[in-house]
Amino acid sequence: MAGWQDRFPGVAEADWRDWRWQLRHALRGADDLARLFRLTDRERRGLASTAGLFRVGVTPYYASLIDPDHPSCPVRMQAVPAPEEAEAAPGDRRDPLGEDRHRPVRALVHKYPDRALLLATDTCPVYCRHCTRRRITGGAVAGRPFDRAAVEEAIGYVRAHPELRDVLVSGGDPLVLSDERLGWLLGELRAIPHVQILRLATRAPVVLPMRVDEALARLLRAVKPLYVVTHFNHPKECTPDARAACELLVDHGVPVENQTVLLRRVNSSARTIADLNHRLLSWRVRPYYLHQGDLAEGTGHLRTPLGTGVAILEALRGHTSGLAVPHLAVDLPDGGGKITLQPDYRAAPPPGTVPEGPGQWFRGFRGTRHFVPEPPDDDVSCPYDAVFYPG
Repeated sequence: MAGWQDRFPGVAEADWRDWRWQLRHALRGADDLARLFRLTDRERRGLASTAGLFRVGVTPYYASLIDPDHPSCPVRMQAVPAPEEAEAAPGDRRDPLGEDRHRPVRALVHKYPDRALLLATDTCPVYCRHCTRRRITGGAVAGRPFDRAAVEEAIGYVRAHPELRDVLVSGGDPLVLSDERLGWLLGELRAIPHVQILRLATRAPVVLPMRVDEALARLLRAVKPLYVVTHFNHPKECTPDARAACELLVDHGVPVENQTVLLRRVNSSARTIADLNHRLLSWRVRPYYLHQGDLAEGTGHLRTPLGTGVAILEALRGHTSGLAVPHLAVDLPDGGGKITLQPDYRAAPPPGTVPEGPGQWFRGFRGTRHFVPEPPDDDVSCPYDAVFYPG
């Protein structure tokens, strides 16, 4: 397959490696994309029918990963809209996670008791076709943008709520911000005494890996403990540039975790998920969540049946390291919060088995049945709690 130099002739190496150049030259529509590969009639219909509904934006770097000969290329399917995006599927919601009802100020969602989501921006390097916040990315909330005043208001809310010990900085993608603005935001949060943990959600290592440089890695290290949560969906995204970005962060002491969204016909097989997670682990990136697709409007064609993720976990368990088996998460609609699913390993006793006392039969990953007895004493209190947690 052709490299980026063949796809983007005349572009200097220094420009290609400049993340700001990448953002300025993002591909925004059918004309831009058609210069790289032949669009199918279906893709053209998708681009036309979603114009004005959802933004299109693809960095040259991410576009260079697209297979020009196969419309089912997983990168292509994540970057180019399908006609179904303009149609409502059963269960679709404009605000699938009920965030707006838990938004006390413009740029902050406070849904869980001890943590909050701070929306630092409403723009992204690449507008993913499965985005759960597509109602706001590239637009405005309540007619007003995510400007500095909105972020200052959100920081003020965190200061005023001592129950908030964990803040997730997301958007949009906060790594579209300059180092100066990002450093100011993270520094303000780190200075709040009750904020113990910072997390930064970004797809930059996947779609804009040149954004992760020494200066950024040092900046993130300086506000530790901070965790970077990124979003690889397919092994095709695991390029040398992406690896270098992730390993630079880890080498600077910034842990990196991955959240994959389960997407129909993109990564909806155990083979793909296992391959992806094995590659990420070799980079010291921990596979954390495998997300069931949210009920965001226009994404029904990409969602899988709930049983698909459970079957993938069952195929992984016992056949690879537990490190490579993510949590299968369903973010419940209307603000219900995340729950996790897994296969049911409980089993009936083998025929004719004499009960061995209280306990439970389970099936192993090979299908064999095994008995796990209950302990004779069911008192699980912790006597030292009264000493360690006085009062």
